[in-house]
Amino acid sequence: MKGNNGFQILIRITTAVVILSALIASYSVYDTPSSRDMGLVLLWVSIAATALLALEYVLFRNGNKRYVTRLASMITKTEKDSLVNFPAPAIIVDENNTIVWYNKLFGRQVYTAEEAYGIDITEIVNIDMYKIFEPEGDLICLNKRFYIAKGIHSDAKGTLSLIYFDDKTDYVELEYEHRQSQKSVIIIFIDNFDDIMSNIRESEKAHVLVQMEKLIENFVDGTTAFSKKINSDKFYVIMEERHLAPIIENRFRILEQARTITVGERQNITLSIGVGRNASNLAESEVYAKQALEMCLGRGGDQAAVKTDSGYEFFGGVSNGMEKHTKVKTRMVAKALKELILSHDKTLIMGHRFGDLDSIGSATGMCAAVRKMGREAYVVVNESRNLALSLINYIREHDIANYYISPEEGIEKLDENTLLIVVDTHNPDLVESHELLSRAEQIVVIDHHRLMVKSIERCVMFYHEPMASSAAEMVAELIEYFGGDIKISSHVAEALLAGIMLDTKNFVMKTGVRTFEAAAFLRKMGADTVAVKKLFANSIETYRQKSQLINSAEIYRKCAIASTDEAFDNIRIAASQAADEMLGIVGVNASFVLYEDRGIVNISARSMGAFNVQIVMESLGGGGHLTMAATQLTTTLENAKKQLIEAIDEYIRNNT
Repeated sequence: MKGNNGFQILIRITTAVVILSALIASYSVYDTPSSRDMGLVLLWVSIAATALLALEYVLFRNGNKRYVTRLASMITKTEKDSLVNFPAPAIIVDENNTIVWYNKLFGRQVYTAEEAYGIDITEIVNIDMYKIFEPEGDLICLNKRFYIAKGIHSDAKGTLSLIYFDDKTDYVELEYEHRQSQKSVIIIFIDNFDDIMSNIRESEKAHVLVQMEKLIENFVDGTTAFSKKINSDKFYVIMEERHLAPIIENRFRILEQARTITVGERQNITLSIGVGRNASNLAESEVYAKQALEMCLGRGGDQAAVKTDSGYEFFGGVSNGMEKHTKVKTRMVAKALKELILSHDKTLIMGHRFGDLDSIGSATGMCAAVRKMGREAYVVVNESRNLALSLINYIREHDIANYYISPEEGIEKLDENTLLIVVDTHNPDLVESHELLSRAEQIVVIDHHRLMVKSIERCVMFYHEPMASSAAEMVAELIEYFGGDIKISSHVAEALLAGIMLDTKNFVMKTGVRTFEAAAFLRKMGADTVAVKKLFANSIETYRQKSQLINSAEIYRKCAIASTDEAFDNIRIAASQAADEMLGIVGVNASFVLYEDRGIVNISARSMGAFNVQIVMESLGGGGHLTMAATQLTTTLENAKKQLIEAIDEYIRNNT
């Protein structure tokens, strides 16, 4: 570099001398005769300077060329040596991803079969040719080794590119081992243990306990996990991810194994399992496991729930939950709810959209009970979107009290000293009025549907009994425990009885001892079963619509699927009744009715208990009970039917 700079300076000085000499010579030659001699001398100097300039140019140019050539050859040799001996496998590919060169490590570690020249790199390894030019590169696996592949374009045109492979095997294996060794907390709970053990002999109790402990021992056998019995009906298991993943993949076979343990003549053991997974520590994992267990119990038990980043993943839940015979919880809730009502000046009660006899009946019963306590109360209902207008009109005809107001009127009456009671739903998306729910400060929820991941928050009381047949049954029990001074009229009792009869299909489905006890209490309050039966009467048009739906039914894998693209006035009533009646078809385990209303496809699902329609509807964004569920899809009727069939296939695949 120094020689090159001296050469440039010399050229500049010589050039300046030549130019100056030429100018002076020219001036002297053509100025006067006396100065011609001086001009000739300077002219010869200029010629000599020019000759010297030419000599300097030839000598230094050749020397500079030799220097540049020698330097370039040295750099080229250094680059070749560096690539050949590069401490990582490296290749050069052309614009077609064809290998045109590779170093020794690539041939020794990556592609040892034969020469790699002329082979497309994507044929050797699954590599993203766009991602490798990003700063993070692309993680690939070659010959059981893990590499971060990164690429560099050799020129702007990108005709040749260098790709090198940074070995990250140790880091990947360390990360994998860290994930596999991560600990999870599993809580295993025996459903209704006290009720099961209350009516059997001591020897049978001991046998059941031994069978359960053997079941837990087999569950952790062959793993690095350990279990701890917390009390008679609860076990804690700490298990590594490497053993938990196969258990989840096999969908918790321990649930089926538990059902083989019999208690007495007709009862079987069922389990609820909560799994706290992917937590940052064991304490957080235990919190997740408890939350998952609560979800299982809220959905009726006999299932496992795994806490995930997006919510919960459920397994099992194919059997009916066991009814609790004790009413201690109901008595405690009734006492607390009565105190809460009396501490407010006003109470508003609302159910779900398109309220049915259970929703409107339970709300009417609660409203009447609150008024008997001396507090102002109303049922918030949108009568233009309601399936129980017969009940509303019946109460208006036989009771002088004005129970029902619109959502707009309810919002006007809402103040800071108003209690809002939501019945027959705990999903905030399904309530009669979203605005009323969002504005209310004190909220009570009374519901019997299986617990969903999305539920109403900010509740001062959440009374949830998934084993109850209906919300009307729960309200009837609460009224009974409110005290002898709280007596409802016979017409309100009939409204509650209508709700029970609707959800139990006239005391056939999901009917327990407490269901009949609630019905007996309502009968004692003066409920007339004939008057209740009249509330279920339909018009001739509804019967025709129901018949059309049933005629359109097709049988698919023991499921009756009916659909219609026609718009009826009472399509919701006809669809639910059609779904109920199709269960009477021989060989049908479940029924589904699809219909379109206001651009949304609705699906009503029913079963006799052998087929869990709740799981199917949940997979489509809905929910409900094991024997009765529904969902709504914003799509075409044809596409909704396709999604339903896929959900049925998935359910059968996972539960057979």
